[in-house]
Amino acid sequence: MLFRKLVPLILLPFLLIFSLPVRAQKDDDKISIDSSIVVLNAYVTDSAGSAVEGLNQKLFKVFEDGVEQRIDTFGAESTPFAAVILLDTSGSMEERVTLARSAAIQFLGGVRGEDNVAIYNFDSKVQLVQDFSNRGDMNDKAFDLKADGMTSLNDAVYKASQLLSIRPEKRRAIIVLSDGADTSSKYSEDKALKAALSVNASIYTVDMSPMVQTGPDKVQNQGVLKNFAEKTGGRFVSTPGGSAMREAFRRIVEELGSQYTIAYSPTNIVKDGKWHAIELRISRPGLAIRTRKGYNAPKAKN
Repeated sequence: MLFRKLVPLILLPFLLIFSLPVRAQKDDDKISIDSSIVVLNAYVTDSAGSAVEGLNQKLFKVFEDGVEQRIDTFGAESTPFAAVILLDTSGSMEERVTLARSAAIQFLGGVRGEDNVAIYNFDSKVQLVQDFSNRGDMNDKAFDLKADGMTSLNDAVYKASQLLSIRPEKRRAIIVLSDGADTSSKYSEDKALKAALSVNASIYTVDMSPMVQTGPDKVQNQGVLKNFAEKTGGRFVSTPGGSAMREAFRRIVEELGSQYTIAYSPTNIVKDGKWHAIELRISRPGLAIRTRKGYNAPKAKN
């Protein structure tokens, strides 16, 4: 009898030992990161901000942590892209859900036949609105969306990264239409950003907060949206309206179709989980180049 009572106590430490790693690794195991090949999607513009095409590989140099890397592959052709549109439908969006939907429709209107776009909305949860397709409009479900609940922005970015990780397209993008005020995500901003970087997704963020809104909250929320865009080589669009919004989305679609795809094998293959800074240089004067700022190496498994 005494032995039976002691068995659970004896087994308890072993159960804890075997159960804790599963919980600790659960989030990281959802998106695998392969740093043996690093892919960069770069957008080059002239002094007027227009896309510059037709450049050859000799003009580009890649540096990782200040060390020049050898470019393995270079592509300048217009290739298909996969994108996930994330519509903020939380309570803070109120009447602006309609505006966000209209902005997404603007983006879909420029999608080419070979591109694929999915649409998700997020509030307290992240939910599918329209699966990947090349259709240039939205299904009926999108027009039933209402503003309600909390804001899971980071979870939405993480989910979009998961979806893009299994897409065949090398050019990947996440388009976020939100006021930037995360209130309920289980993932941190850093975790969401790392997920997007690991799948080489450029994040384009559109600030949907009211134009009349001012103050520290707006500055902080815009800072979150800007960080997502800048770190991944995407672009931040300030509070849009009317023709400005149409032009912003026209340029985003144009950009995704006019990128240079560059891949290299890092000379530093240590799996230390550390951040590795990337700098892409172009030798022709008067041109600007935008791509992601780096990546986190995977951690070696013990």
